[in-house]
Amino acid sequence: MVTAAHPFPAPSRPRAGAVRHLGPNWYATVMGTAILATAGAALPVRPPGLRPLLTVCWLLAAVLLLVLLGARALHWRHHRDRARAHLLDPATAPFYGCLAMALLAVGGGALTVGRGLLGTRTAVLLDAVLFTVGTAVALTAAVAVPYLMAVRHRVTASEATPVWLLPLVAPMVSAALGPLLVPYLPAGQPQRTLLLACFALLPLVFGRLLTGGPLPGPLVPTLFLVLGPLGQSTTAVGKFADAAPGVLAGPDSRGLAVLAVLYGVPVTGFALLWLALATAHMVRARRHGARFAMTWWAFTFPVGTCVTGAAALARHTGLVVYDLLACALYVVLVAAWAVAAAHTLRGLLSGELLAAPE
Repeated sequence: MVTAAHPFPAPSRPRAGAVRHLGPNWYATVMGTAILATAGAALPVRPPGLRPLLTVCWLLAAVLLLVLLGARALHWRHHRDRARAHLLDPATAPFYGCLAMALLAVGGGALTVGRGLLGTRTAVLLDAVLFTVGTAVALTAAVAVPYLMAVRHRVTASEATPVWLLPLVAPMVSAALGPLLVPYLPAGQPQRTLLLACFALLPLVFGRLLTGGPLPGPLVPTLFLVLGPLGQSTTAVGKFADAAPGVLAGPDSRGLAVLAVLYGVPVTGFALLWLALATAHMVRARRHGARFAMTWWAFTFPVGTCVTGAAALARHTGLVVYDLLACALYVVLVAAWAVAAAHTLRGLLSGELLAAPE
């Protein structure tokens, strides 16, 4: 069983059964690829040729999702012992939140990027299905995983890592992407119900205080996961403010617009400080010989949420500095995705990433 300290240890030689050691953490590849499309669509600039590239990114994320859903179904059918071990492992169980976020990210991309390819009706239907299923999985993970950690897992305070945030971030992704569907619902009760339901999904998440020294090398990239709640919540309140006019009464609508700024500005400031801290830890880990692990995908989706959060602040403040911040963070996102994708592809071709852990 994978331990809490090393959820992605150095792989050994491949064994029979390609999907036996395929864990839920692989859904991070879908999230990291989908956010390239949705974050790019939120940028304040539209360079020539950007839209087709974003569409390709979304299609790649959709294909990855289908492949992984099939592979994970085979995993549960033929390797139920490993699937159960994943659920009972406090280092792996939180990654079930990634399944929800993968569904939600591809669904949201259908509307923001895939609509021109699919048509509005098909894109709305696809997003509605993936949003519904993804939200159900997110809420289940947000309850079931903490429950398992409390009653079945044996963990201590020193084993706490930012990975534990994943089941709690998943409902926040629903909150940020749900408002995209509001304009396509009948006016009145349906629109108001969905908008306020998404608002209710926005939990308050507090990051781990690092009092036990630096994390082990494979876990250092998980520090970037703390950016997820920060960027996603800023994105969500911005989306609420965007969708509120014509759906909520005047004072409520104006209140959400004020909240988008009063909440988003300080949270984004903290996110930038945390980004600098996490980067410093990662540089230190690399200097001490840290190798690639699937946790490197933590460099992608959380940074992407900061892109969409900065873009939301740009819309609601009118400040060019947030436009520039969104663009700068998107460059970081593209570079991070390229590094993680290249190492993942190399590991797949060599068979190392699907090998049994040592």
